[in-house]
Amino acid sequence: MLASAQTGTGKTAGFTLPILQILNSKPPLSKRPVRALILAPTRELAAQVLEDVKSYSEFVDLRSTVVFGGVNANPQIRTLRQGVDVLVATPGRLLDLHNQGVFSLAKVEVLVLDEADRMLDMGFLRDIKKILSLLPNKRQNLLFSATFSKDIKKLANSFLHHPVMVEATPENTTAEKVIQKVYRTNKSKKTELIIKLIKEGNWDQVLVFTRTKHGANRLAQKMDKAGISSAAIHGNKSQGARTKALAGFKAGSVSVLVATDIAARGLDIPLLPHVINFELPNIPEDYVHRIGRTGRAGASGEAISLVSVDENEYVRGIEKLLGVRLESDVIEGFEPTENLQELLDKKAENKAQNQRGRQNSSGKNTPNSSQRNRNSKIKGSKNRRHR
Repeated sequence: MLASAQTGTGKTAGFTLPILQILNSKPPLSKRPVRALILAPTRELAAQVLEDVKSYSEFVDLRSTVVFGGVNANPQIRTLRQGVDVLVATPGRLLDLHNQGVFSLAKVEVLVLDEADRMLDMGFLRDIKKILSLLPNKRQNLLFSATFSKDIKKLANSFLHHPVMVEATPENTTAEKVIQKVYRTNKSKKTELIIKLIKEGNWDQVLVFTRTKHGANRLAQKMDKAGISSAAIHGNKSQGARTKALAGFKAGSVSVLVATDIAARGLDIPLLPHVINFELPNIPEDYVHRIGRTGRAGASGEAISLVSVDENEYVRGIEKLLGVRLESDVIEGFEPTENLQELLDKKAENKAQNQRGRQNSSGKNTPNSSQRNRNSKIKGSKNRRHR
């Protein structure tokens, strides 16, 4: 089954509750092998799904656990060897533990791909195909997401048998209570503008998205210097640091969480009022998932995008996907004055400077070919003398 619904509408409950009902209607198998497998693209989402599974199964005799990378595997191994009915996992750690013979997937009755469009993109596809080869041929496959591109649907149909398509809302739509705003400005003015918006608005909980990990770190540091408590979360951070940053953001000790798209998939931050795209994503579907962190479960929210001239193409892609026009505005003192060609030339110049810097650094530390040849001859001469 392919199931699509807006972000924040309860997709996790949509697949978890029926699974628990089915499993609970049957007596537990000997040694409790995995009977339901739920795959998620990120550690944070996997941990959140497990929380929901445990909450929904509190009063039934079903065991569940989660496995993901970035943490010590030994506690996960001990839990799996005791037997679990429902396993939530990220693909990499799942395959690693299975290859060690820790558990079997031979009894899986239901497979769920949460955020299925991301799970089936090229980054995960190889692992997903390996996992599918480990499962019984007879099983139910459930694919859930807020967005499904035509290519992803085609790919999904390659391993689904007569799938049913369920759409709770029109495909690739955003929640009606999310107010979307676009502010046009210069790329060089974005940091100053976002600090102004947060301070003057007195916003105490803001999720900010950047395109790169380095950009997330740099923006969080600049916000801290401006007196705004901030933390960055992305794939290069340790799991402990990511968990601490997310917990601080939810608790209110961190006002701004600066993230790459790792936080855009499925994370539920109750009553989050503001999402800001410091940089627009180059994949239109990711915009839907980003702003879907606000306006969840019927609440209202605001999604702001800071757009420079080099992001106009991304805006057009998002508008085409949503079928709506994003209204743009300009804030006094931050009017856009940059020219696209100037930005492209500056970007090319910075890239060339970085390459020259790396070459110079490499040249200082690495002997050139003639020097290596001389060293080789000297070494050879010494070796011959010692024979």
